[in-house]
Parts: sequence; C-alpha cells; structure tokens
Amino acid sequence: MVALTSGWLVLVLGRKNRRAPQDSLKDVESLSNYGGAIVTKRDEAYTVRLIPAKRALKNYVCPGCGGNIAPGVAHTVAWRSDYIMGDSAAIAERRHWHLRCWNIF
Repeated sequence: MVALTSGWLVLVLGRKNRRAPQDSLKDVESLSNYGGAIVTKRDEAYTVRLIPAKRALKNYVCPGCGGNIAPGVAHTVAWRSDYIMGDSAAIAERRHWHLRCWNIF
C-alpha cells in the first residue's frame, strides 16, 4: 500500500500474523512445566520432556546429529512410551536431543 502524507510518499508494508495451531500451543504449555507430552513420530509414540537451560547440568550426545549438548543448553528428552519391554526399560533408554534435531526427526 502506498500513501501520500505531507508531500511524502510512504510505502506501508503489510504484516502477516502467523499463529501456531491450538494443539501445538497446548503441547508447549505442558512441556514448559517440566511435564511430559506424548508425541507420535515415525509411527511410534514417545514421551517428550523439555529440559530448560537452568536444569541442563551434564553433557549429552544428541542421537540426531551426534553433536554434544553442553551443560546450560535447553534440550529435549524423549523415550518410547509404548516400549514392549516396559516403562522402566524405556526410561533407561531415554535420549537427550537438541531441540532442532528432535523437531526434524
């Protein structure tokens, strides 16, 4: 849109508001309270928990990229929620992921 004000030609650019779908907002709210959420990826159900930077105290290796997750870096912990060997075995095999690596997994 072009507007003429006080002898000046002004170009007004529109702004697109991109809102997240309501379902993803609900998942983010449950994860932000250290709670877990059940997520389905590649036809498997995972329990996913967000670890905020202040609670990330150890080094981990991300299974997505093989890179290091240093202490103080927010990341995601995920484990199979439908693991055939039971919950305790699934939790023992949980993995720490970079946020981006988990999102593209």
